[in-house]
Amino acid sequence: MALSRLSSRSNTFLKPAITALHSPIRRHVSTDTSPITIETAVPFTSHLCESPSRSVESSSEEILAFFRDMARMRRMEIAADCLYKAKLIRGFCHLYDGQEALAVGMEAAITKKDAIITSYRDHCTFIGRGGKLVDAFSELMGRKTGCSNGKGGSMHFYKKDASFYGGHGIVGAQIPLGCGLAFAQKYNKDEAVTFVLYGDGAANQGQLFEALNIAALWDLPAILVCENNHYGMGTATWRSAKSPAYFKRGDYVPGLKVDGMDALAVKQACKFAKEHALKNGPIILEMDTYRYHGHSMSDPGSTYRTRDEISGVREVRDPIERVRKLLLSHDIATEKELKDMEKEIRKEVDDAVAQAKESPVPDSSELFTNMYVKDCGVESFGADRKALKVTLP
Repeated sequence: MALSRLSSRSNTFLKPAITALHSPIRRHVSTDTSPITIETAVPFTSHLCESPSRSVESSSEEILAFFRDMARMRRMEIAADCLYKAKLIRGFCHLYDGQEALAVGMEAAITKKDAIITSYRDHCTFIGRGGKLVDAFSELMGRKTGCSNGKGGSMHFYKKDASFYGGHGIVGAQIPLGCGLAFAQKYNKDEAVTFVLYGDGAANQGQLFEALNIAALWDLPAILVCENNHYGMGTATWRSAKSPAYFKRGDYVPGLKVDGMDALAVKQACKFAKEHALKNGPIILEMDTYRYHGHSMSDPGSTYRTRDEISGVREVRDPIERVRKLLLSHDIATEKELKDMEKEIRKEVDDAVAQAKESPVPDSSELFTNMYVKDCGVESFGADRKALKVTLP
């Protein structure tokens, strides 16, 4: 199924790119910012608000960047799978492959002033915010140079300088925190919004509705994003939710259902939601998506769904393949160029893994840092029972 089709007027915009592809001296298509108008394959469904236009303005540069960034995220998660099986990653590990369009589409619509907070499936969101592969792999393997100094692991990635506030292991706990970030933005007159990501498994949490109530009362610029991958751990949505129309769950809060496997649709929805939240307060986005791995690495992901179901989604809705088809069908890139790009990405990921493996593990004294406020006079005991004064760098 094609991702989208160009509007009748967009052919004019594409002519320079097509001509360049066949000219003797070929320019790099990634530098072409000429506007291209693309229509989403699936319409938006709205609740208490108008739907955004299905015609999305993009460019050759942006679409190629979508492909590159999603391919990098996919390869990172495949590498994480291998590292976990090699016992170089320990503890919980939740992978994002299949859901990459959410990370890249959201970033395309916002700035680093806008905040993002999410659950434990956070690797690709960190990369989308500008995080480095080596910092991600270092954190996954508990190394000192990780994005959380090796102390957070898979579920607790952070990048404060890009307004990324984690990475939270308790189901739904990030939702009231995210609304708190939105409160701070409004209080400080930042003219920015907070995207609060949670899964369909957290959508029945009471704290979601409590936080949403306050956000609506105070018109906070909070955008609640339900990443509906159709399974809360191993439980299908039809078994856990009487009303699985999560975009309507806000009742008095507007909502929008989005094809979360279409990066351009995600971009359009997030742009619409940001404009709405700054003017009117909270809105809910339900992103219809799918994860290929199980809930975590301890879940084979095939006991509650069939392999045919997974392969069927890959064949029809895979976000990377949709963008690949778009690039090829409109002569933005050739098959060889895309294959070469994927080879470069594989090397980039492999190099980042090798570099992360060389990073040292944190010193054992780090077990007793970042626990209390600096100079509060509290003591902790180490394994040798000697009193250690708690200090923070």
